[in-house]
Amino acid sequence: MASKEKIEVPVMADLFAKGEKPEYLFWVGCAGAFDDRYKKVARAFTLILNHLKVNYAVLGTEETCTGDPARRAGNEMIFQMQALTVIEILNGYEVKNIITICPHCYNVFKNEYPELGGNYNVINYTKFLKQQIDSGNLKVKSEIFKDRKITYHDPCYLGRCNDIYDAPREVLDLIPSEKVEMKRNKSLALCCGAGGGQMFKEAEKGDKEIFIERTEDALETGADIIATACPFCMTMLTDGIKYKNKEEEIENYDIAELIAISLDL
Repeated sequence: MASKEKIEVPVMADLFAKGEKPEYLFWVGCAGAFDDRYKKVARAFTLILNHLKVNYAVLGTEETCTGDPARRAGNEMIFQMQALTVIEILNGYEVKNIITICPHCYNVFKNEYPELGGNYNVINYTKFLKQQIDSGNLKVKSEIFKDRKITYHDPCYLGRCNDIYDAPREVLDLIPSEKVEMKRNKSLALCCGAGGGQMFKEAEKGDKEIFIERTEDALETGADIIATACPFCMTMLTDGIKYKNKEEEIENYDIAELIAISLDL
């Protein structure tokens, strides 16, 4: 993104104190808040929200982990403690609609929070951007990527877990560029190797790590950009690019970053 200036981000507590209730809560997620690489993705999506004049807010310092990693790792007690804390905060602000940039947050909000009393309309950001395209609000004129070849990696928690395959591709189609699919894509796409709590543990014994195998799938396409839509996938594929010594030839961008760059935000 060209802009390095501070951007205005509305905070839920400030708006609520003034009697205002934003239409959307933008759930930043742990990666968007703390991971240096994914902070850029959170910033990119925030720039897009501001560009579209969306009525949204973030929780700021009140946001905490959804508890998803704890459940994936097998600690149900910690998961429920975290989830109930989050639900209390969300219900206190009468939150109805949540936009997420992390598929893991999306999945746990949509499919697992209802069992604990947390019922919200949860929207993954790729579907939100597709809605904005369909309504005519989001248009890209820049041809900054017109000579680039982009391949998209399906995150497990978007694809197989929630059947979101088309929206990310349709958003990418807004960007003038060549698109190419990996041999394993959509429901047959290979995991990046980080899901199910694997992100936080050492690799198990085997002939090859999954992130290397998936990076090789991407390299076979001849693409010079791997588009991702998940912080775990971004970390693993970026590591794969480095492992293959391809940093000078191929880049890993999140879809939100590609849109923000194309909008010159």
